[in-house]
Amino acid sequence: MPEPGTASDFIRDMVRHDVAAGQYGGRVVTRFPPEPNGYLHIGHAKAICVDFGVAAEFGGRCHLRMDDTNPTTESMEYVEAIQRDVRWLGFDWGEHMYYASDYFERLYELGEKLIGLGRAYVCDLSEDEFAAKHRGSISEAGHDSPFRSRPVEESLDLFRRMRAGEFKAGERVLRAKIDMASPNMKLRDPPLIRIKHAHHYRTGDAWCIYPLYDYAHCLEDSFEGVTHSLCTMEFESARELYDWVIAATEVPHVPHQTEFARLNLTYTVMSKRKLLELVEKKHVSGWDDPRLPTLAGLRRRGFTPEAIRDFCAKIGVAKNLSTVDVALLESCVRDDLDRRSPRVMAVLRPLKLVIESVPEGSVEAIDAPYWPEGAKAAAAGAQPSRQLAFSRTLFIERDDFMEQPPTGYHRLAPGRSVRLRHAHVVTCTGVVKNDAGEVVEVRCMHDAASRGGGTPGKKIDGTIHWVSAAESLDVEVRLYDRLFSVESPGQGDGDFTLEMNPRSLEVLRAKVEPSLGRAQAGERFQFERLGYFHADPDSRDGAPVFNRVVPLKDSWAKAATTSEAAKENAARKERKAERAKEPAPTKTEKAELSPEAAGLRDAHGLPPEAAHVIAQERVLGELFAEAIASPGGAAVAKQLALLLVNEVLAEARSRKLERLPFAGAALVELQQLVQEGTISSAQVKEVLQQLVATGNPPRQIVAEKGLSQISGADALAPLVDETLAENADAAQRYRAGNLNVLGALVGMVMKKSRGRANAKLVSELLKQKLDS
Repeated sequence: MPEPGTASDFIRDMVRHDVAAGQYGGRVVTRFPPEPNGYLHIGHAKAICVDFGVAAEFGGRCHLRMDDTNPTTESMEYVEAIQRDVRWLGFDWGEHMYYASDYFERLYELGEKLIGLGRAYVCDLSEDEFAAKHRGSISEAGHDSPFRSRPVEESLDLFRRMRAGEFKAGERVLRAKIDMASPNMKLRDPPLIRIKHAHHYRTGDAWCIYPLYDYAHCLEDSFEGVTHSLCTMEFESARELYDWVIAATEVPHVPHQTEFARLNLTYTVMSKRKLLELVEKKHVSGWDDPRLPTLAGLRRRGFTPEAIRDFCAKIGVAKNLSTVDVALLESCVRDDLDRRSPRVMAVLRPLKLVIESVPEGSVEAIDAPYWPEGAKAAAAGAQPSRQLAFSRTLFIERDDFMEQPPTGYHRLAPGRSVRLRHAHVVTCTGVVKNDAGEVVEVRCMHDAASRGGGTPGKKIDGTIHWVSAAESLDVEVRLYDRLFSVESPGQGDGDFTLEMNPRSLEVLRAKVEPSLGRAQAGERFQFERLGYFHADPDSRDGAPVFNRVVPLKDSWAKAATTSEAAKENAARKERKAERAKEPAPTKTEKAELSPEAAGLRDAHGLPPEAAHVIAQERVLGELFAEAIASPGGAAVAKQLALLLVNEVLAEARSRKLERLPFAGAALVELQQLVQEGTISSAQVKEVLQQLVATGNPPRQIVAEKGLSQISGADALAPLVDETLAENADAAQRYRAGNLNVLGALVGMVMKKSRGRANAKLVSELLKQKLDS
């Protein structure tokens, strides 16, 4: 872990300030509090790295707590899986393992205290009745429940009878008595403890009432002495309720909640509900299916904890809602495995190659490096090389030969010469075909003097890999790819499983070097020219099974322009149309969003997280309604929503504003300035700060402050040259095929320009320099 002071983001800066000021006596106590209702996924990995990382960096501790307040969805299987995943990721909670169920009695007692203080009451309305008739909306205040004025003694009696099991599930609920006109709908008399006649995996049938998360988790933080309660942005609207419960119950320790943006990944669903559906409906083989973003799945696929921690460090900690390209995660895995994986050769789709100039029965031993230069060998004294058997009959990849090659094809074809990796140059002299006209054997001659060097005067079209037919081993190889074929799956109301990639798993019988027969489950290798592979737990002695972790390069980078991608897109639309003809399911579960948030999402195509925040925050809801009603506003509704959630809300809260000094039309104008290229997206925050401070139109602010972006190549070229000179290693990685480096270089140039550079032009200039 970094030493205190070496890493910087808004959370670490806050903790650093608190420690220096002696807040909480200089102590730092965080917690990671998952609900044990599923397996952890890559999004949780970010939270784990933040929670445990911050505590470690400042000499504190991080608790692991199971927020097991919903007995109908939780189990010990999930508890054990969570513990296993946190340890695998490299973190340890020591003796600080806790359960919300340990606190049920204390939470009940505090419920009685709230009733006695007139701060809570027993309500007979169901949650649906309360939401439909009393909660109100983002533009209308709520209405008091008819039971809000129930006498304290009556509420206490009913609450005790709730505990005794006298009432049916949902028949009564303990509600906080806060403010039915609050602009934060979370404060409109939220439920605290509800009736559930369900068996709990730890407490059995001892309880039939269970606390809700918003009531329980803040008190659990207090009970455990947590100082910094770090959570994701969807809990921002619940922070006022968090603080209210702490103050209303008068518990002695007051923790502080801070929110950061959750992790969203392209081509990935992170909803526990959707992941559970994939598992239960057997779209995948289980929670550890290597195509899932669960930590169990990533571990089985062959991802390393080091790579995941590196990924979490690179994406950083911020408040802005954004989606990270899954290619960055894959790049981190490649970088890590490149340093730790021995090299071997394997042929996934074998095609026989007969070298007629090699005598029958002749076998030449060829020494080939086992570890790349500078690799992290598994142990001191690890074998530096391995021997390959070069014989008359070999196997090559079927894709490495074409009878009629297109322009730009640099592999084997009739009359062409290639080098067999680590061995000789061969020239194709003919082919053998079956009755169907398919090539089943390629005939070649080899240059016996070409091993380890060039062949003067001979044009070599490329280098391909191979294995000896006689000495090779048959193994099962599982080629895993992205589970979804669309960048943002599951965003609409349709069946998200229709967006699954039908090519996400391909099982092959491959030919590999005989040394791989000794591979043990968990070992990783680079199959030269193909990618990184991991021996699956299904492996047995002499019969390994290999999962492809990642290919050597991002095979999706240009997929959108290929004919195969076009065919898949058409097929996906056809599957969706066919599924639409089927009867609608009898039961849907869309409880993740409130009706107001779901309405915003569906009407304007908003990301669920943005819709949730706008529905909860009245100021944002009013501004959004004004903005989309303004000329041109509806066309940029999604951009406006993200602007409100990512920037406007932070400004309003930092200045403690009940209303903002501008109308929704100003936000549309600000977005238009970005679209037309007058300002860069990085300058939006600066303009917005002036907009909040003065209320002046955005165009006037840009003109007065001289904020127009730098969009000339002559002005940007020196910044590009300077960045490349300072980051020669990054430029070298790009030229070696790691295209993800480009984004980091663009960010460096943008930083040098103080956010004023035209990002698109910067990217184009960098590509020109890097590709020249």
